[in-house]
Amino acid sequence: MAGISVVIITKNEAHNIGRCIRSVQGVADEVLVGDSGSTDDTVEIATRLGARVLPVSWQGYAATKNALNAKVQHPYILSLDADEALSDALRAELLALRPRLDGHAAYRMPRLSNYCGHWVRHAGWYPDAKVRLWPAGQAHWIGAYVHETLEVNVPVAGLQADLLHYTAPTAEAHRRTIRTYCRLKAEQLIAKGKTQGLWLRQWLSPIARFVRMYVLQRGFMDGWAGFQLCRRSAWAAWLKYRLARQLLRSAPSTHTSSPDR
Repeated sequence: MAGISVVIITKNEAHNIGRCIRSVQGVADEVLVGDSGSTDDTVEIATRLGARVLPVSWQGYAATKNALNAKVQHPYILSLDADEALSDALRAELLALRPRLDGHAAYRMPRLSNYCGHWVRHAGWYPDAKVRLWPAGQAHWIGAYVHETLEVNVPVAGLQADLLHYTAPTAEAHRRTIRTYCRLKAEQLIAKGKTQGLWLRQWLSPIARFVRMYVLQRGFMDGWAGFQLCRRSAWAAWLKYRLARQLLRSAPSTHTSSPDR
């Protein structure tokens, strides 16, 4: 039976890391936490729960995850963000899968996000399938800025149960995340030379995003939480192009900011 190393990168995730680690107990043969200079109790909590904690220098999301993945001690990697956790059903599904892990397949799982206490099943947020389990050495993360993607060298199979994502416990937490990600996305636009029509996109993209998420992807079915999610996502579209215009007017930068997620 193939062993599983759970890999998590952190910075100031004391409010999340305990839930994440406890959710994989019984599934993980090893929990490896790469911490990029937390100043809260992240390291203490992870250590107390049995994780192997390594200090890692921040190189961007993809490169930092790849560096940590190279240090695992077991044949399979289960990659989680600190604000994620296995549902009871997914834990049971993984336990049933373990005897069949043979190094020849990776696995994707649907991700269900909790937004301000509400499980979001519309607005394009679900099923949000992610490949998170793969044979060590058979996948790597790419992307220099934000929303890193995984390139996999083996066939991918699907799991049924949900990975839980506690994306934004409060409206202010969502706004902080938006500001961080929009800065990174604006830097990415400048670095790729995608600077034409920024003013027009700044005003049209929010409208298009809100209509797509709230109407076409039925965000309205998630009630007030769905409306707030779609409204703030539209604001994020506006902010990304506004920041890109500011960067273009001053000193364009390809600097990759440090995480806080």
